Amino acid sequence: MRSTSEQDREFSEYVRRRRTELVRLATLLLSGDPNRAEDAVQVALTRLYVAWPRIRPITRDAYIRRCVVNATIDDRRSVFRRREQTHADVPDVAAAELEVVDHARLVTLLDALPARMRAAVVLRYVEGLDVADTAKALGCREGTVRSQSARGLERLRANLTRLEAAHV
Repeated sequence: MRSTSEQDREFSEYVRRRRTELVRLATLLLSGDPNRAEDAVQVALTRLYVAWPRIRPITRDAYIRRCVVNATIDDRRSVFRRREQTHADVPDVAAAELEVVDHARLVTLLDALPARMRAAVVLRYVEGLDVADTAKALGCREGTVRSQSARGLERLRANLTRLEAAHV
């Protein structure tokens, strides 16, 4: 049995290593909104901290990905979120740029997908998870991941074609 201080140290070290990746994932799942992504990651990390002593080290990454996916889906369902209106988007500090050439286009395309389909596409093709790990993160069957990913890619291609045609 590990002491509480040792568990806290391990948790803090884990968060330092993974936080940037988690915020990137949440940002993509929340249509590019870095503020909501930070909130979702904080919710996910809180859930992880509570469960930390029970989670095996080998399953931590899958557990936190699922927490982030669930937190982003919960954010979209929030009554407060539907009532909130943003009038200005002035960040306190400069946000780190994602490693995407045309971030705005990617966010626009992903935003057109339903939340679960977007999560499947992002986890599979942006995060690079295999079908089994994506299914664990989403809490669904592998067949669902395959169909949601395929339909999501199909919609992304169709929307990209329309977007490019509109800008020509």
